[in-house]
Amino acid sequence: MKYVREIKTAFKVSILILMGYTILGFAFGLLLVSFNYPWYIAVLMSLFIYTGALQFVAINFFNAKAGFIDIAIASWFINLRQSFYGLSLIKRFKKSGKLKPYLIFAITDETYALLTTIKDDEQLKKRWYYFFLLLFSQLYWVFGTTLGALIGMSIDFDTVGLEFSLTALFVVLCIEQYKNIKNPIPFIIGAIASIFSLLFIPKDKILLVAIFIALILLFTFKKRITDE
Repeated sequence: MKYVREIKTAFKVSILILMGYTILGFAFGLLLVSFNYPWYIAVLMSLFIYTGALQFVAINFFNAKAGFIDIAIASWFINLRQSFYGLSLIKRFKKSGKLKPYLIFAITDETYALLTTIKDDEQLKKRWYYFFLLLFSQLYWVFGTTLGALIGMSIDFDTVGLEFSLTALFVVLCIEQYKNIKNPIPFIIGAIASIFSLLFIPKDKILLVAIFIALILLFTFKKRITDE
């Protein structure tokens, strides 16, 4: 079978995401059908939108009957951080050829963390390894979403607390990042930016402002970080 090594490696690396995405996708599916939307809407959103935070927010858009312009602006702000991910992966995806559009589409917070944390095996065909890693991750999300939506159609289910699975996944990825680079400065900067935004910035702009503050501080202390 072609690309067996890439498939096996991608699956092994993606197991961490499997645990997080299945549970969080399940919660999204349950939540959507609890508002009496058809189960397949959840599946279609996970296939073609595929952005956890925006999918959860979209449920509020539906319920509030928000206009297209309002949805577009909110979506842009929520997903603006993805631009920074893409810019940092331009070199890595440069020779991806026909796979590049999907690689760009399928980048998420968690897959970006994996791609920038785990060192690549030089014997792998990189573009196919990236493709399978991102594909497996989306399949986990779609599976969790579908399962949650179908079960939610027939069983009353309390979803309180399930959303914390994403936070737990980020904590694990953060620990892995620290083990990899062993430099506390970026993490201290991230904590400062996050705490400042949490205390002084409106809730709907916390993430965006925190990212900008962190970037400014990272560029300011770039020399000290790279010298560590």
